[in-house]
Amino acid sequence: MNRIESEFVFALCNPGSEKALKLEVEALASGWRPSYQRRGFATFKSDAAFSLDSLDSLDSLDAPLACARRLCLSLGKSTTPQEALQRVEAASVIHHARYFERKMQGLPCAVRPKTGQIIGTVVELGPAEFWAGLHRHAPFLSPDPAGDPGIEMPPTSPSRAWLKLEEAIRFFDLEFTPADIVVELGCAPGGVVLALLQRGVSVIGVDPAKMAAVVTDSAIASRQDVPAGRPWFYHCRKPAALASKRDLGHGVTWFMSDMNQAPDVVLKECARFRRMAPGIHGALITLKLTDLSQVADRCRWVAALTDMGFKTIRLQQLGAHHKEFALLGMC
Repeated sequence: MNRIESEFVFALCNPGSEKALKLEVEALASGWRPSYQRRGFATFKSDAAFSLDSLDSLDSLDAPLACARRLCLSLGKSTTPQEALQRVEAASVIHHARYFERKMQGLPCAVRPKTGQIIGTVVELGPAEFWAGLHRHAPFLSPDPAGDPGIEMPPTSPSRAWLKLEEAIRFFDLEFTPADIVVELGCAPGGVVLALLQRGVSVIGVDPAKMAAVVTDSAIASRQDVPAGRPWFYHCRKPAALASKRDLGHGVTWFMSDMNQAPDVVLKECARFRRMAPGIHGALITLKLTDLSQVADRCRWVAALTDMGFKTIRLQQLGAHHKEFALLGMC
């Protein structure tokens, strides 16, 4: 790839998250200053130009911006898609994105990028406004254009929690096996439970509310009645704070939560459940905020998971989220 110099980066985000994104950039003290903004799109100018004699320079864009579904070195604005495409034609994989129907959407791409590959992105913001950018694919980074997997929720799902989990699995490239047992807080009516059962994963759901019939078909009466050869669902009909080690039994490997509680409350319960089930090696928590500016508390959330022994921690707003973030912790 030829020598490239640019003082600008751009981020693709959920429309409405631009202000929170700017707060994140300001907190990084990276020297990036807000430059140009459209719905779902924001550019920042750096104090120093990026010189890409070596593509390793792209690694400097690995900034922990939870509101950015995609972060790229900006190669500038064009008036035609052809001109924008020429700017990224040497990339290994080309992604296309557009602001359409009040969403930042990614267009389907048949090629799944590999770690280390350089990805070119062309973003359509209007009839004569196209932006081109580059980023390097890395672990825990969405393989999809604009971080949009294009997943559609099945009509059988009882809630949008199904969609949020499936997007998180795709974004972070998570793997589950039939040997995994997930405990989920706030499981009713069963969106996450359904997604996991469909993947062959057994679930302990903690929630006093009633579950949808689509998941109770796989229910067992107690943790002592585990069937062989198929995934099962055990409903612990209690508030999370009253669930005990006896309710969990043995073999829990993941903690998940979709509770309508403040982040600090959910993280406190995560710590308690990990003490009760020390085999938990992963946590995936939907943090529900009253205002997106609360993303400024990310250091406290990360510190809480670190204190629990999680080594790899990521915070990300997904396309399916509104005032929510996915917090991932893995040992």
